[in-house]
Amino acid sequence: MSRDTLYTSQSAAIGSFEFNDAVASVFPDMLRRSIPGYAQTIEAINGLARRAVQPGSTCYDLGCSLGAATLAMRHGITVPDCRIVAVDNAPAMIEHCRNIVEADNAATPVEVVEADLRETPIDNASMVVLNYTLQFIPAAERNELIGRIARGMRDNGVLVLSEKVTHEDPEFDALLIDLHHDFKRQNAYSELEIARKRAAIENVLIPDTVATHLERLQNAGFRRAGVWLRWFSFVSFVAVR
Repeated sequence: MSRDTLYTSQSAAIGSFEFNDAVASVFPDMLRRSIPGYAQTIEAINGLARRAVQPGSTCYDLGCSLGAATLAMRHGITVPDCRIVAVDNAPAMIEHCRNIVEADNAATPVEVVEADLRETPIDNASMVVLNYTLQFIPAAERNELIGRIARGMRDNGVLVLSEKVTHEDPEFDALLIDLHHDFKRQNAYSELEIARKRAAIENVLIPDTVATHLERLQNAGFRRAGVWLRWFSFVSFVAVR
């Protein structure tokens, strides 16, 4: 695992955040040092797959990046005749993901697809994961995407939706942001790296509130939905179809 030093150089401050080869090469370290609770979310996805995936169904990892959630589902599935479709639109991420999946020895078949998840058919799904993905979709398209996922799911299918969120109270939101920056400092990111990463991602990652997410899930047709993991502004929801 290469160490994330992308925002230590002056050139890193130019342009917006992209899921390119430079990011792919350091992505596990970036996630570990930037997203509190990320490892626990992956572990929880594994446990939920063990409980929720139905025989003869399809599981989807939408915005799969390097395939951490894909492998968590793959190693959690205990029922027969399932498959996993892992989708990402970043060529660098897909290339790395394919290599990681090919090196894995679990039995459930995985199809790694380079595509826009907004155009990916969802059918016969018993588990779908959007792990820090929806926040990169234009806000006006999020309701339709969640609705289309819901329509493609079996009864009692589960959706895992992990997101960075914003709080309705600006002062409390500022506190959560400060605590997150403390987390980054504790993981050896410099003030310069924190500032540059925030500037690069500011107009790329657009967060919603927890209430907005829950309302969207309910309107899409999920029978139950709630927060199952949270650390600062990083929240993971589970919704049941």
